[in-house]
Amino acid sequence: MASTLSCASTTLLLLLTLFLFSLFYNLTFNHDQLLTFTNKNKTIHTAITTATLPLMTSNVFNTIIYDTSTPPKVYLHYSFLSTSSMHQNTTQISNHLFDAKKAIKKKKKKKNNRLERIECDLAKARVAIHQAIVSKSFKSDEKQSFVPRGSIYRNPYAFHQSHIEMVKRFKVWSYKEGERPIFHTGRMNGVYSIEGQFIEEIESEKSPFRAKHPEEAHTFFLPISVAHIIKFIYSPIIYPSDYNRDRLYRLMTDYVGVVANKYPFWNASNGADHFMLSCHDWAPEISHEKPKLFQYFIRVLCNANISEGFQPKRDVSLPEINLRSTLSPPDLGQVPQNRTILAFFVGRLHGYIRKILFQEWKDKDNDIQVHEKLQRGQNYTKLMGKSKYCLCPSGYEVASPRVVEAINAGCVPVIICDSYSLPFSDVLDWSKFTIQIRPSKIPKLKSILSAIPNEKYLKLYNQVSQVKRHFVLNRPAQPFDVTHMVLHSIWLRRLNVKIGHLNS
Repeated sequence: MASTLSCASTTLLLLLTLFLFSLFYNLTFNHDQLLTFTNKNKTIHTAITTATLPLMTSNVFNTIIYDTSTPPKVYLHYSFLSTSSMHQNTTQISNHLFDAKKAIKKKKKKKNNRLERIECDLAKARVAIHQAIVSKSFKSDEKQSFVPRGSIYRNPYAFHQSHIEMVKRFKVWSYKEGERPIFHTGRMNGVYSIEGQFIEEIESEKSPFRAKHPEEAHTFFLPISVAHIIKFIYSPIIYPSDYNRDRLYRLMTDYVGVVANKYPFWNASNGADHFMLSCHDWAPEISHEKPKLFQYFIRVLCNANISEGFQPKRDVSLPEINLRSTLSPPDLGQVPQNRTILAFFVGRLHGYIRKILFQEWKDKDNDIQVHEKLQRGQNYTKLMGKSKYCLCPSGYEVASPRVVEAINAGCVPVIICDSYSLPFSDVLDWSKFTIQIRPSKIPKLKSILSAIPNEKYLKLYNQVSQVKRHFVLNRPAQPFDVTHMVLHSIWLRRLNVKIGHLNS
């Protein structure tokens, strides 16, 4: 009889234990959460998922606002009880479950506090920008060395106050994971130079935008150099199969997996507050293999081709700068009356737009000077400085360093392209300091440019001079220079993303 009762008691205890464990599992691990099961220090399984971000109304700069109020995916770390612990009494098991629930609540509260603080900070910035638009003035605790005004800006008051708020508040956390030369460094010269210059600038301890701790960051930077991936992983490219992007895809996806597994930030926003920056032609393709994973990820790209998936309201157009021996080229620009060349271009033949340009104008006209290469003794920068208009045709890719070169030379850029999202278009009105021509109009270039009245040309010339400061690269970065403008573009996209809080 005693033996039977003992057996029944043991069975009842076991059933009760299994019931409690099952109840806790169902309450805690639901399908709306990202699970990371760990056994001691070894990760058994990790998943990275995305959630739908419903659209809200437009905001300060008429850019779209995303609201991630749908509970985002989060990590739950829980070490399952060993098989032997299942035979312990229910009091011990209940204590384990209580401690685990308490830890989860504490972790959720900590995440809520961070998100609330960050979102509150951004809300204050939005209010300040709105007040500047209404009052047509700015408010700052610091003396302003430059005040944006004029028609080159879509709304100078909004831009100025937004820049003030960015300098005051904006913090970027650059993930520390990864080894050089693929991570934390990039090309410092040539057409990909802005990649390396930006990485070095944002990771400098002197940068005012560098977050000291990830908890204070508004955005998170993935310091990957696509140019160095091609140089150190793909080179030499010998066979057509060497162009396969699989290694690029794998490296990018693996890096996201590492930081998403180690930190809560990617999963808290589904990557909407994360960004990477690159000028390489392959960079737009980093999201092609797993588009859902990178659905809200900010890509800062020189190759900002809308027809190839660039999204201006999410992604950032990066100006292409061809750095040679110095950060800025010598200023050889002439005054308007000394600019004797109507239009000028020198460059290689690649892409269908340049093919049309060369067929129509190569070495054929003294006013429209189009050459594949310079003659001995000619100086490229001097010739730009003597030209009224500088032709900036797309090549294989939409971006060209000639846009920045023309602006630096005081030469009005003539942008000939299809589907190019121009840099800093959130704040700059490119129609005020450039001429934009469809490729089909190339045969009529001379008549189009000759028909522009001198009064209009002089206005364009003066506005090119005005916008120049926004395309100058300084080290360290200075207010309103190209680095600040890139950061401001990222800041705007973060300003227009509202990350929903976790469930309590």
